[in-house]
Amino acid sequence: MKIVSFETFIVPPRWGFIKLVTDTGIVGWGEPVLEGRTHTVHAAVEELMDYVIGKDPRDIEDLWNVLYRASFYRGGPIMMSALSGIDQALWDIKGKDLGVPVYQLLGGKCRDEIRTYSWIGGDRPDDVASMAAQRMALGFTAIKMNGTEEMNYIDDHSKVDAVLERVQAVRDATHPDMGIGIDFHGRVHKAMAKVLMRELAPLRPMFVEEPVLPEHLDAIHEIAQYGAIPIATGERLLSRWDFKPLLQRGGIDIIQPDLSHAGGITEVRKIAAMAEAYDVALAPHCPLGPVALSSCIQIDAVALNAVIQEQSIGIHYNQGCDVLDYLKNKEVFTFKDGYCPLPAGPGLGVDIDEAYLREMAKVGHRWRNPVWRQRDGSFAEW
Repeated sequence: MKIVSFETFIVPPRWGFIKLVTDTGIVGWGEPVLEGRTHTVHAAVEELMDYVIGKDPRDIEDLWNVLYRASFYRGGPIMMSALSGIDQALWDIKGKDLGVPVYQLLGGKCRDEIRTYSWIGGDRPDDVASMAAQRMALGFTAIKMNGTEEMNYIDDHSKVDAVLERVQAVRDATHPDMGIGIDFHGRVHKAMAKVLMRELAPLRPMFVEEPVLPEHLDAIHEIAQYGAIPIATGERLLSRWDFKPLLQRGGIDIIQPDLSHAGGITEVRKIAAMAEAYDVALAPHCPLGPVALSSCIQIDAVALNAVIQEQSIGIHYNQGCDVLDYLKNKEVFTFKDGYCPLPAGPGLGVDIDEAYLREMAKVGHRWRNPVWRQRDGSFAEW
């Protein structure tokens, strides 16, 4: 079997897909995307495919090493996102060729389903209590919300009070066991992260996510001392070598590699195993489309330390085009009592609606994240 051709698609709301075609007619799908830089990622895909065309797609480990190592300059969000999407498509082909889900090729499942959470609120969190109650009515047992708006290095305690009020409102609208993930989104600097960790602890969040930017991960251990809340991070880390010092330093409880940024299925399988050796849980990051979500669940199926899966159905970014819109077999992602069953179909188990995909590719997207400012006009992290 050989890879003979490929196509890439840029589609709303902010996603990118790749279709790999083999000489046997088997097709594999991946999501090479980097939110806000997808056009650049697809240029990298074009370059990387020089190493893939004509090769046997079943030799995934060798292809991954060539794509990563056969360049003097390695890593980075653009190249790793391009590599991730190609890797997903290779696994999709291999599973389809053998007639089994990808997780069967990774050692077989260790669970039948994975707990999931649903996003509430928006970039500037609002109406979180009613949205949390709605998600609970749909059967979800966990939600995630942005915690803050702009927050300066040292800021007013009224902003801290606003975070506490929102989280308390969610707790009051749901029940004591509702999992509440609070995403700081890298908007918070170290000093205020300490304050928030201390003040949020009595509300018993499920986790606090990205309490500081990846540039300051050396501060995680210090921040962890201020509140007994599990700390999650890792969506902006791109390989096992990025996660290595984070795990060695300690202070982290949940890692969140993104299957469309951190080297795909091949690499995240290794990252998950590294984390298990440090008694750290796994919760893959996935505010993306159906191929990325299924790729995450393939890893969740085989990683004992996987505890919960992000999914973006209904997230505020997806207005007009949502995850299920790109699928023929929409039933593959069904949520009951807060859990999603493992995809049963061969490969990634998602049947892409190619006609719809091609129509949406005519629309495309040029999504950019907002640029925020502090009150004095200085740049604020989004």
